Amino acid sequence: MWSPAPLGPPRLDAACVHVWRIALAVPDAEQAERAAALSPDERERAARFHFERDRRRWTAARGAVRAVLAGYVGVPAASLTFRVGPHGKPALDGAAARAGLDFNVSHSGDLALCAVTRARAVGVDVEAVRPEFTTDEVARRFFAPGEVAALEALPPDERVEAFFACWTRKEAYIKARGSGIALDLDRFEVALAPGRPAALLATRDEPAAAARWQLFALAPGEGYAGALATDGPARLACWQWPPGEARAPSPERGPSGETGHD
Repeated sequence: MWSPAPLGPPRLDAACVHVWRIALAVPDAEQAERAAALSPDERERAARFHFERDRRRWTAARGAVRAVLAGYVGVPAASLTFRVGPHGKPALDGAAARAGLDFNVSHSGDLALCAVTRARAVGVDVEAVRPEFTTDEVARRFFAPGEVAALEALPPDERVEAFFACWTRKEAYIKARGSGIALDLDRFEVALAPGRPAALLATRDEPAAAARWQLFALAPGEGYAGALATDGPARLACWQWPPGEARAPSPERGPSGETGHD
């Protein structure tokens, strides 16, 4: 699913979404190169992380996302500026905004995903799979009643995969909508059964949305689950960053780490 990064910036037309899989556990030289692209505000934010591991991961993700976006815009990564929407979704600012890109980022453990498209909304989510998190209590708290019923109807050995399929698809959708916590997770329903295509099945607040939005299951690597949501049909192209990186990192078996807009 993940191709080596092309030598130059890949062509991105309005019908396509590019998804970049980014390794976050990188050698010191690569870490320093990514850190050099950060703005002073981003360096201050990185310095506030209590644990060095978290600081390195956030820095590696942010620096790589800058490099990816800079390739499309045609400017140095360090020159990019960003603004944040009312619910926390980031966007390019300044002259780079004229490129018409929409992007979204998620990171968990030693892996990040960055989705890039033009003239359409996009959201992406990645999670390190943690079986201990997939309890009935969590599902009933966050999932729609139809999703809970579908999950409980599955054989026990399929429920962990289905739980994280549901979780990542819902997260990707609310991030694409730019709604943050303003859109309750139990007010829309996604397909979750293993082997069934990813789909937005129903929404309480906007019935027509199910026909408009498209969900994709992503395979970030062993021990990870991922999903993408886009406003309308799209073709996917999946790339690996940095160039030459072929394997996904192993997931961490503790807390999933950060995941979100940045």
